[in-house]
Amino acid sequence: MKTIKAHNKKFELFIEASEISRMVDNIAEKLNHDLKGEEVIFLGILDGTFIFAADLIRKIEFDCQVTFVKMSSYKGTLTTGSVETLIGIGTGLEGKTIVIIEDIVDTGLTLERILKLVRDQKPAKILTVALLFKPDACIRDIRIDYLGREIPNEFVIGYGLDCDGFGRNLADIYKITGA
Repeated sequence: MKTIKAHNKKFELFIEASEISRMVDNIAEKLNHDLKGEEVIFLGILDGTFIFAADLIRKIEFDCQVTFVKMSSYKGTLTTGSVETLIGIGTGLEGKTIVIIEDIVDTGLTLERILKLVRDQKPAKILTVALLFKPDACIRDIRIDYLGREIPNEFVIGYGLDCDGFGRNLADIYKITGA
């Protein structure tokens, strides 16, 4: 098993880049089928989703807009239980199809907060995309319309996911080990 060290913590290989690529391809294929002809704005949640969002958007075959919001709910390997908005949502969402892109949904607090902010701007439709979902960690009733895969409630890094900013650059996704 391939292991790495990031920010003085040990991690083992969990999801290889080839599998991540297949998940992105599957999500893009469904979005291309379902949203063709709609006025779509993709809304990525920074920082973690920047790689996933870039890979996904490059596979979208219809005209769309892309924007980002920056939220924070983690310190180290633990969720803080609160969500802080660092860069807010712009205007111009009214009457449009908004596709929120999340790297990972664990507690559901960040996605719940974004959904409220987006709903306040009266879009025609709101859809959610997540590469990863931790159902055992989720404490909110969150619907994910397009999902890469469910994972256990373990801390992961790589492919944009981080531990205090470290590990985002990894092509694969790694889970923390007990050691």
